[in-house]
Amino acid sequence: MNTFHWFRESGPVLWIILACGVAAVGVFLERMLHLRRAAISHRDFLQGVCNVIDRGNVEEALQICEEAPGPVPALIRAAILHRHEARHVLVEAIGNVGRAEIARMERRVAVIATIGQIAPLLGLIGTVFGMIETVMVLRDQQPLIYAVHITDGLLRALITAAAGLIVAVPCFLMHNLLLVQIDRLVLDMESVETEITAYLTARHQAEKAAS
Repeated sequence: MNTFHWFRESGPVLWIILACGVAAVGVFLERMLHLRRAAISHRDFLQGVCNVIDRGNVEEALQICEEAPGPVPALIRAAILHRHEARHVLVEAIGNVGRAEIARMERRVAVIATIGQIAPLLGLIGTVFGMIETVMVLRDQQPLIYAVHITDGLLRALITAAAGLIVAVPCFLMHNLLLVQIDRLVLDMESVETEITAYLTARHQAEKAAS
């Protein structure tokens, strides 16, 4: 019996498991590309924006942040827009943008975790169906029972169980890889938040003292 015949004879549960696996891979690739694109050199970017602000080109700094991808430019842009506010207002504005950016990065990541959790359960359902079919065949074919009467249902049960595990394991790996990328970006965001807040606060105080 070739592999194609196994797929054809394994019933709808197997195809549902495979469809879930394909969906998980699609989400993973889309999210990974999005996160890789967002992972810029935050220190170099922040330094460049600060240099532009020091030259008095605030509008240019805002435009640079708007054109750059990722959460770090969004945080810096929010900070620049609130640069003349009190420190607690500035921190709150940056925090609001940061939470929104984290939610955007985590979008659809839960889909992969969900598929990783339900795939073994779907495999278990397929196993139960295969065992039920085997028992029904044994009941209908007694007292003359041949090996073929038993093996078809058992094979279907084993294939669906294996498929559920085969899909679940990569899903957990993909989910963890995405979380690692998100955590790295969050650390970059926290570093930038501290630095841009200190920079703009000191600059604002200097401007007030000079005026």
